[in-house]
Amino acid sequence: MKKAIFVVFLVVFALSAYGQRLATVGIMPFEVSGTGPSAADAAALTTSVISELSSWGIMTVLSGAQAADAEYLVNGKIARQNNQIVLSATTTEKSSGRNLNNSSAQGANLNAIPMETFCAQISENIPFPNYLLGRWRSTIDMVDGPVTCIMEFLSNRTVRVQQFDTWEHDGTNSLKYQAIGTGTYTYAGYLRRTVTLGGRQIETDATVGINLTLEDAFPKYEEVSVGGLRVLFDSSKTSFELVYGAIPCGQNLSGPSVYPSKDVYYTKFSKVQ
Repeated sequence: MKKAIFVVFLVVFALSAYGQRLATVGIMPFEVSGTGPSAADAAALTTSVISELSSWGIMTVLSGAQAADAEYLVNGKIARQNNQIVLSATTTEKSSGRNLNNSSAQGANLNAIPMETFCAQISENIPFPNYLLGRWRSTIDMVDGPVTCIMEFLSNRTVRVQQFDTWEHDGTNSLKYQAIGTGTYTYAGYLRRTVTLGGRQIETDATVGINLTLEDAFPKYEEVSVGGLRVLFDSSKTSFELVYGAIPCGQNLSGPSVYPSKDVYYTKFSKVQ
């Protein structure tokens, strides 16, 4: 009985932690195009795609008779061209019939084709869960006390700013204004990918834009607008780092003895339970 209760607790915790409905994706049986691949090859490919997408835990994958009832449908083919196995697939939104994207991959045989890469193409435009939902805190420890930001990201793409400290240090003078405010945000989540930005490769889970209107902040921070932020979550989705771009909050005009850089940014956040 205790074991059953523990399992139920884990399920409830997972649902409350992420609190989101996953998109349903129907994988239709892959078809054989032309000569070369067999029906067994097509069936093996279908199974591999279902297994790969299911392992990510960010969508509900339907197959067999249930596949046609999904919100997003994947129809694919397997063919042979010039001694290469060629895979192709089309992902559509069932409600509108809109073509979301076309995917393709090829290799000497099925085992030579990276299934994760092919599935990343298939799911590229399927909405992933918004792991930014909830309240987050960022704290920067300064010589004269912490600077803190607490923001709540809501499902309607608005932001409640519970606290947004703006800070300035100039010579022997230090000022901190504790602002509050509201705002909006954009969020585009995807399977973790490596992108090249600013001449370096960055691992990222989402692209975010934030627009805030603050009260009781230093004048230059009364409107904060930053786009193209790249977010990297930890495995439990309870902390994240802005690995490209940052949220400005202060200036250090007193040199490295006070803070390493001239400008101060919020970049690391932890979830507030």
